Amino acid sequence: MTLNCRGRLVDLSTPKIMGIINATPDSFYSKSRVATSDDLKIRIEQMIEDGVDIIDIGAYSSRPNAEHISQEEELNRLLPLVEFIKKDYPNLLVSIDTFRAKVADECIQRGAELINDISGGQIEDELLEVIANKEVPYILMHMRGTPQTMMQYTQYEHLANELLLYFSKGIQKAKKAGIKDVIIDPGFGFSKTLEQNYQLLNNLELLNSLEAPLLIGISRKSMISKALNTTAEKSLNGTTALHMIALSKGAKILRVHDVKEAVECVKLHQLLNSSNP
Repeated sequence: MTLNCRGRLVDLSTPKIMGIINATPDSFYSKSRVATSDDLKIRIEQMIEDGVDIIDIGAYSSRPNAEHISQEEELNRLLPLVEFIKKDYPNLLVSIDTFRAKVADECIQRGAELINDISGGQIEDELLEVIANKEVPYILMHMRGTPQTMMQYTQYEHLANELLLYFSKGIQKAKKAGIKDVIIDPGFGFSKTLEQNYQLLNNLELLNSLEAPLLIGISRKSMISKALNTTAEKSLNGTTALHMIALSKGAKILRVHDVKEAVECVKLHQLLNSSNP
């Protein structure tokens, strides 16, 4: 599997690490937040040293019951960061975590190479048109409702089958719009209970039938901290354990707060696979 990121081919035969940067004041994990260009520079340089492949920047908090912000505020938070990264780190691949067409368009114009859409194209239809016109990869995530309402929609008859149908329709819609590269994200923690998150992880390999790269975002989430009766700050060990399971079930991109540990996880998984006769 490969991704065409504005002319740069990314080979997914070795899973890639996507580092999280939040331009929000209320992200659930405080160490992922950046408030100034100095904060951003420190965090990016550490991620580069640790082996990051892609940086994912978000300015709209998607945690449950997150505060809604305007499109203008989202742009005000994002654009200076994108411009800074592309000026000082031009070879670093940048993904934008947004469900808004104008935000995606403005960020791509400034050099962003991927769009990470938590809404799965269900909030703004124009988003798919922008992504198709700009010829960048599209991350299609599963969520019901909005970040403010998503935990009201956790009723499923068969979770894995319903996700298969959701992604089949979403991929078809994206391809019809002209998008060439679609990545799927099952949306751990979005419209899913604690038990459903683990049910989904246990059946994750079923999504490989869609023949689309699989992105996993479980880093330090409440499915770990609640299960272990701890905090996001103390959930690195649990995160790493679940990352290895996700890799064993076909994950091609890990979206993470802790790049070094995720890179090590991928290296060990690759070594484990190569040891098979």
